[in-house]
Amino acid sequence: MTITKGEALDMVCGEVKNYFSAHEDRIAGEYTIESGELTGVDFLQDGQWFRIVGSTFNDGVYKWGEESSLQDETFDGAVWAMKVPMAFLNLCDEIITFVQSDASTPSPFTSESFAGYSYTKAVNAYGVAVGWKEIFVDKLKRWRRLIV
Repeated sequence: MTITKGEALDMVCGEVKNYFSAHEDRIAGEYTIESGELTGVDFLQDGQWFRIVGSTFNDGVYKWGEESSLQDETFDGAVWAMKVPMAFLNLCDEIITFVQSDASTPSPFTSESFAGYSYTKAVNAYGVAVGWKEIFVDKLKRWRRLIV
């Protein structure tokens, strides 16, 4: 499974209910995406992560100044300027590595043994192989919020 940094950041921020954006950094209005670029935005800095909310085609997290796959549209929504700590970005890199590894590959088996080879995957209380959420729960705790 291939996952981009923006997709991972969106996924992990959603899990911890923390998009590292204060209410005053969430600018609502009518926005236009033309030729794949968000226009009329002057409050983001090069390299800053931001979230689009309320779009038909482009809800998600992106990095300002980087080429992206935004689809052209005009929408009433909000752009959230994010202030993501480097430690959190590094944790997202670890999660991306895990998600793209064989360890996260779904399998009906939690253990196997054949021809002198065996493996056992970690399982949760229900006997299901653990995923990135369980693997990284302790590292994510410090970033978790009760509401977005």
